[in-house]
Amino acid sequence: MIKVVTLQHIYGKNRERMAELLKTLVENELKDLEVKVEISITPENWAEFTLEGEDEEVSANLLTSRYGTPVQKAEPGKVYRGFLQAFLEDAFLVNIGVPVRVEAGELKALGSGKPKQLASRFGLIPHLPVEVEVIEANKDLKARFTKKQLDLWWSWKKAATDRVTVNGATRSEIKSAIKKTGHGRDIYEIERLGLLEHAIVCREKTDGPGIVAAIGPRLKSEMGVVIGEAR
Repeated sequence: MIKVVTLQHIYGKNRERMAELLKTLVENELKDLEVKVEISITPENWAEFTLEGEDEEVSANLLTSRYGTPVQKAEPGKVYRGFLQAFLEDAFLVNIGVPVRVEAGELKALGSGKPKQLASRFGLIPHLPVEVEVIEANKDLKARFTKKQLDLWWSWKKAATDRVTVNGATRSEIKSAIKKTGHGRDIYEIERLGLLEHAIVCREKTDGPGIVAAIGPRLKSEMGVVIGEAR
């Protein structure tokens, strides 16, 4: 038996439902392996998977490499996976297992504006997975986003289509909301960003804010919009 704590936070009002969704998703990902999966929630609200079976070690390595694990101590110069936790007046707060600050000076690569304005412009919402490099690990942990991370966000902004970011929902829940509101033809694809975090890629002439207005009431999710500049 192996236990793996993943860098997947259990959030939202219905924690048990989210835990069950995560268990189902992970079981589906490991369906070709001989392993039994159980899920629990740590006191810090991380998803912990208990793996038992012939392929438990392979399964553990797969989950760790794909979703990362929370760290307790960060080192300067190292790159870590985490998720967006909050947007403050002077910084983005990222959780890598411990909270780290990406301060306004390190956000200049995203253009001008305060952190909350930048988050809104790039469709950034809490719980989206990110990659940061820790630059200071004294009393306060400080970091910058990696070039790979910044390039991804700029690729969204410079695209010929709008994108809608969604957290706390499965792909099937998002698809169902799109279908029920009659917007199936307006969507190109649903990109998976994390286990329960996605980006809806709109078609060229589809208005992202309009999609949010239509499907928002059907999803218990936070949503963001990136307006593609090449439209």
